[in-house]
Amino acid sequence: MAETAAVPAHIRPGQVVDFDFYRPCEPGGDPFMAWRRLQDGPDMQWTPRNGGHWIATRGEDIKAILADFERFSSSSAFIPKMDRPRAVPLEYDPPEHTPFKKMLLPAFTPGAVRRWSDEARVLAIDLIKGFRGAGRCEFIADFAQQLPIIIFLRMLDLPLSDREPLLEAVNATLRPTSEERRAAGRAYMNRYIDDLIALRRAEPHDDLLSDALKANIGGRVMNDMEARGLASGLLGGGLDTVAATMGWAALFLAENPEHRHQLAAEPALIPKAIEELLRRFAVPNIARVVREDIDYRDAQLKAGEQVLMSACMHSMDPDMFSDPLTVDFRRRDSYKHSSFSHGVHRCIGAPLATQEIRIFLEEWLARIPDFALDPADPPVRATGIVHGLSRLPLAW
Repeated sequence: MAETAAVPAHIRPGQVVDFDFYRPCEPGGDPFMAWRRLQDGPDMQWTPRNGGHWIATRGEDIKAILADFERFSSSSAFIPKMDRPRAVPLEYDPPEHTPFKKMLLPAFTPGAVRRWSDEARVLAIDLIKGFRGAGRCEFIADFAQQLPIIIFLRMLDLPLSDREPLLEAVNATLRPTSEERRAAGRAYMNRYIDDLIALRRAEPHDDLLSDALKANIGGRVMNDMEARGLASGLLGGGLDTVAATMGWAALFLAENPEHRHQLAAEPALIPKAIEELLRRFAVPNIARVVREDIDYRDAQLKAGEQVLMSACMHSMDPDMFSDPLTVDFRRRDSYKHSSFSHGVHRCIGAPLATQEIRIFLEEWLARIPDFALDPADPPVRATGIVHGLSRLPLAW
């Protein structure tokens, strides 16, 4: 699946690494540790996989490049490059980015976040009560792909029956197991988005997308290409990243009872624990496009080349965080992680995402303080544009 490119003449042999971020390790292996091994090499590395691209391996550079839109454009944030509408506002740079992000702000005001958080708490309690008596659950399907995703579907006023096919399409796009599966997922999403935009233009609802389609974008409304990019960005982010983060958090707590007991005994630690879990298990792998030829960290970057940054590499850099692989709920600087990006592209949904993770920890630990992995049914890890888990059976 990973198209292999010829090594350009300006890249030195010592900078080349054979690394496919869709397959960084054996199936089921730990993607974080596979990425971590790259930090034994140069600051900037180039892989021929997926069409050929650079990889930034140092936390300092990852944070700087994510925030530096003047030298590194967001115009193609995913690898490999594909012919598709740019995600709104993720793949737009200032000044275009500004009105797009502004139109989404009303959906994420403190009042709006409180409303959806209240709904999320009720939903979390109902979900947990539904399977607690069984003494086991498959955490991804029974909780992680229910709580944040149902709230997101409500925000877009979409039927819950759309959840399963949308999840399948998003998973196929973000963590493809074959090029055919990726293409099928994209085709489904494209059809779904086109139909949804047509419906909302013809008959607006009281929802996030309808409001955005009517919003003033510099004296006009969005065209169809921009609307597709907005819907694509919302669905990709809303249907996966929070669920993926919850999965890694639950896996860690299942394997580390001392941390679980610490949170159960000291609920006041939960806000710090959220930041630490977001740091240690940072899930996004995001790219930038080099705007013009530059020398950067002893590497010659050419205009049009992509640089891939895994947020987990920032988190695991000992120059950024002391003893970075250790989870410490009392760590003082966890909040400096890159899970929500940096600069103008910091995730607008971060406050709601943080609240949903907090609700998970508070309501789960209050009702199921002791749980473990099912030895007969081990977790299934998967990765790609987002590090995730396909299955996480838990027992108590």
